[in-house]
Amino acid sequence: MEQTDSSSGVAAKTCYVAGKPVETGNILHIRSPFDGRLVGTVTLAKKADADRAIELAIAGGKRLSRFERYTILERARQLLIERKIEFAQMISAESGLAIREAIYETGRAQDVLMFAAMECLRDDGQIFSSDVSPQGKARKIFTIREPLSLAVCITPFNHPLNQVVHKIVPSIAAGTPVVLKPSEKTPLTAIKFTELLYEAGLPHYLLSVLLGPVAEIAETLVQDPRVEVVSFTGSVRVGKKIASIAGYKKIILELGGNDPIIIMEDADLDMAVYLAAEGSFRNSGQRCTAVKRILVHEKVIEPFVEKFLAKSATYTYGDPADPEIIVGTVIDEASAIFLETVVANAVEQGARVLLGGKRNGALMSPTVLVDVPRDADIVKFESFGPLAPILAFKNIEDAITLANSTAYGLSSAIVTNNLENVLRFVKDLKVGTVNVNEVPGFRMESTPFGGIKDSGLGVKEGVIEAMKHFSFVKTFSLPW
Repeated sequence: MEQTDSSSGVAAKTCYVAGKPVETGNILHIRSPFDGRLVGTVTLAKKADADRAIELAIAGGKRLSRFERYTILERARQLLIERKIEFAQMISAESGLAIREAIYETGRAQDVLMFAAMECLRDDGQIFSSDVSPQGKARKIFTIREPLSLAVCITPFNHPLNQVVHKIVPSIAAGTPVVLKPSEKTPLTAIKFTELLYEAGLPHYLLSVLLGPVAEIAETLVQDPRVEVVSFTGSVRVGKKIASIAGYKKIILELGGNDPIIIMEDADLDMAVYLAAEGSFRNSGQRCTAVKRILVHEKVIEPFVEKFLAKSATYTYGDPADPEIIVGTVIDEASAIFLETVVANAVEQGARVLLGGKRNGALMSPTVLVDVPRDADIVKFESFGPLAPILAFKNIEDAITLANSTAYGLSSAIVTNNLENVLRFVKDLKVGTVNVNEVPGFRMESTPFGGIKDSGLGVKEGVIEAMKHFSFVKTFSLPW
C-alpha cells in the first residue's frame, strides 16, 4: 500500500504481513541525508505482526511450479525495467547515493531477477548408480531440492534495492517463504519492491516485510525455531549477535570488508589509478567490497600518487539528484562525522591528506591520504566511506602480509601482468575473492560471493549458491 502526497512528493508506506498492510503502529520518518527533507513514512509493525507473518508463511498455500516461479520473477524483472527511474529516484532520495549509482543499481537488480528466473527452469537434481562397488546393487539414487519452511532475510542500507533483491529473490526462486527485515535507514525501496513482487503475481504468503523495534521484530524472527535459515548482511557486531541467538538453524552472514587493491611494480598505472578510484569512491565508498586500502609497490608509488590525485579530483561530490555528481552523501551526518574523525586520527598518527578530508552535513569529499602508518585505525578497520589511504610495500611477501593483516577477509584486487604473481596472490591471500586487473567488488549476480574471517563464515551468496542455502537436498533410491 503506497500513498503519495502529490503536493509534497512524500511516500506513505506500510509494512506487510503476507500481503496485508499493517494499519496501526508507530510511524517512521525517512529523511534525505543530503538536505533533510521528508522523503517518506512507514507504518511500523509490532511483535504480534512478526508472529503472524511466521504463522502465515508456515501455513503456506499452493506450492508453485518451477514455471510459475519463473513467470513471477520474469514479470517482476519487466516491471522493474519499466520503473527503473522511479526506483532509482527513491534509492537516491532515501540513501543519498548519486542518481547515476541508483540507476546502475536497478540494472544489477534486474540481473538478479533474470538469473533467478533462469535457475527456476534448471533441473538441479542428480542421479547416482548403486552398482559401482562390490557392496552395491542394482539401484539408482536420486536427489531433488525441496524448499525450507521459512527464511528470514535482514538487509543493510548501502544498496537499498540490490541487497534486498539478492536476499529474497533466490528464496522465492527456491520456493521458500521469506520474511524480510530491511534497514530502517532505507526501507522505502524495500517495501516498494515487495509491492512490485505482489503485483507480478507472487502469492502473499511467500513474502512479508516488517520493520519495528529490534526486540519485537528482528530478535523475534531470528530466534523463532520455525525459521530454518537466517540470511544477514551488515556489521560484524550485529552478525555475531545473530549467530549467538539464532539457535539451531542455517546462518548466512555477509559482514564487513577491508579490501585492498595491490598494485605491483609491473602494473599498468593508468589502469591501476582508474580501478583504485572507482573502487574507493563509487557508491560513496559504502560497499563491503569497496577499496579500503591502496597498497602500492614502492618502486611505482610516486608516479601512482601523482596520477591518482589527478583522477580523484574529477570525482565530483554534492547533490545526489544531480546526474553530473559522482559521489553523493554517506548514509547520514553521524557517519560523515565518524569519517571525519577517522581522517583526523590518521593525521595525528602521521598520515598526510593530499585531497579532500572535508565534510558538509552528510557529504564527505573523496579523500586521499599518504604516509599512512600500518597500525592506523584507517588501515586496521573498515571506514565505509570515500576514503583512500595509500601505503607502500617492498615486495610480494610484504604485500601479502600487509593485505592479510586485518580481521577481515572479503575480497581483493591485484593489478599486475605477471602470472607468477597472480598465482601467488590467489594462493596466499586470506580472502573470499581475488580479482586480477579489476576492482575487488567485481562479480556477476549469479556467481559465488562471500568472505572469511570477520567478513563471514565462508558461506557464499550469489543467486545459485543462495538458492542452495534456501533449500535442502532430499535423497531417494529406486530399484533399477
